[in-house]
Amino acid sequence: MRPHGLHGEMLMDVITDLPERLEPGSKVFLGKAHEPMIIGARRLHARGLLINLQGIDTPEAAGAHRNQPVYVLSSNRPGLPAGQYYHHELLGSTIVADEDQRLLGTLAAILQTGANDVYVIKDAADREMLLPAIGGVVLGIDVHQHVIIVRVPDGIEFGVGHQRSRQGSPDGRRKGRHRQPDAR
Repeated sequence: MRPHGLHGEMLMDVITDLPERLEPGSKVFLGKAHEPMIIGARRLHARGLLINLQGIDTPEAAGAHRNQPVYVLSSNRPGLPAGQYYHHELLGSTIVADEDQRLLGTLAAILQTGANDVYVIKDAADREMLLPAIGGVVLGIDVHQHVIIVRVPDGIEFGVGHQRSRQGSPDGRRKGRHRQPDAR
């Protein structure tokens, strides 16, 4: 977010529930250019995390990285229990209706509503359908084949009763995890 103190520390807004990936010695990538950096030190702060990146030892050098996103390699993310997926693993999946094996479209975004996630499906005509990611609607996920089998509830169809969606977050944060709904 901004420099902190005189020795190159930076205040980081942590948007992951997996802060163990941000240990000293961890490789991270800064900004849109994905500049590789190594975390030299870190400590908790009331508003986030204070980190020091190797080679950055002045407030001016730290300030050059103000408000830059920090990325980690997806290979460094912790595994999830069976039946749970990171959003970026699901985005772009083909959505198939189980009743007639009809291709509905692709998973364009995942909205987080609090109660349950909502899948934003786009068809070939770029129309959207919103499906709740709940048991009885999401019947199966094959993350390796990039296919999600769904049952479309009565009254839900493309282009009816929705607002524009935001793109799903592929950063792997906890809020970006998805648990396959229990069939109930």
